[in-house]
Amino acid sequence: MDQKRFQECRSQLMERIEVTRDLSDAEIYTIIDELIEESDPRRRLRLSDRWEMRKELFNSVRRLDVLQAFIDDDSVTEIMVNGLQSIFIERSGRLFRCPEHFSSQEKLQDVIQRIVALSNRVANEAVPIVDARLENGARVNIVMSPVAVDGPAITIRRFPDHPISMQQLVEWGSVSREAVDYLKKLVKAGYNIFISGGTGSGKTTFLNALSNFIPKDERIITVEDNAELQIQGVRNLVRLEARRPNAEGGGEVTIRDLIRASLRMRPNPCIIKK
Repeated sequence: MDQKRFQECRSQLMERIEVTRDLSDAEIYTIIDELIEESDPRRRLRLSDRWEMRKELFNSVRRLDVLQAFIDDDSVTEIMVNGLQSIFIERSGRLFRCPEHFSSQEKLQDVIQRIVALSNRVANEAVPIVDARLENGARVNIVMSPVAVDGPAITIRRFPDHPISMQQLVEWGSVSREAVDYLKKLVKAGYNIFISGGTGSGKTTFLNALSNFIPKDERIITVEDNAELQIQGVRNLVRLEARRPNAEGGGEVTIRDLIRASLRMRPNPCIIKK
């Protein structure tokens, strides 16, 4: 793709958006089509290049730029951005370095601000470490300057669109049928169960599967640092999420605060995930 032509179209697109901020996705696409047509009146661009430019222009102003293709790819489970020039992904348990990268610090910063805005949070030098989530439920961690020496680091953990069941874990050999039957009895009997493990070890996946053993007529309260659990088929469900302090240092709601509040909400059971 012609990067010079792309940058010219993007600059013009940003100017038009600044003038009229409340535009629908369809209106953005219409403007993009007009700009591509104006930049290529003799239609020298191949149709595939036109479509690629159209998609990337839209992603750069309304979605997450070069990261969007990975977010839309169901086979990608983790996305790691190490500064401006380095992007890694995890696919099938293996890490791969991608040729894609952000073209400028401005675009990288723009994506960061777009991500944190979705969770009503801020990321700057005063608040350099931020946890957030995307609209699809993916967990995001952002570390910025001055903490991140070589540029902003973004880590996005994608979760399956459909929660993995305990039966699937048995079929994969992740847990034995005997262990599942035993855990099912413990859950129904109301025992306290602790699940621990390293990052990416499957704690959330296993907890989601285990929660299916909770009787559907119970009242469930979930307390999370970042809302990630996918409790299925429960009508009486309340989901609580911690909140970090704002730029002025106020407004923080901790896990401890939420646990205290949950005890007054008749939890049966209460699921706490940090």
